[in-house]
Amino acid sequence: MSELEVEVGAEVITLDDYGTAIYFIEQGEAEVLPDGDEATQTLGPGDTFGEIALLLTGERSATVVARAPMQLLSLSGQDFQRIRADVPELERSLRRLGAQRAGR
Repeated sequence: MSELEVEVGAEVITLDDYGTAIYFIEQGEAEVLPDGDEATQTLGPGDTFGEIALLLTGERSATVVARAPMQLLSLSGQDFQRIRADVPELERSLRRLGAQRAGR
């Protein structure tokens, strides 16, 4: 897991890109733009994003843009594969969240 700092206005993930990590927000806010244009949700400390691509589809289902300076924790797909057997509840929770967000 690694820490990232993101500036206001930066795209953290981009619609249709290949997803290689899940992000956990420690500080700051981000807007979710499912169609790339209009924000439908605001995420803040304690929220997660990136799980749909990593666990369900392979592709990002939205663009996420920093609305304020952000501090994130990033869990790569490789790191996730290494820990998933040790913390199966994490995978279950992320899959459930991804399925809800994806409307499945």
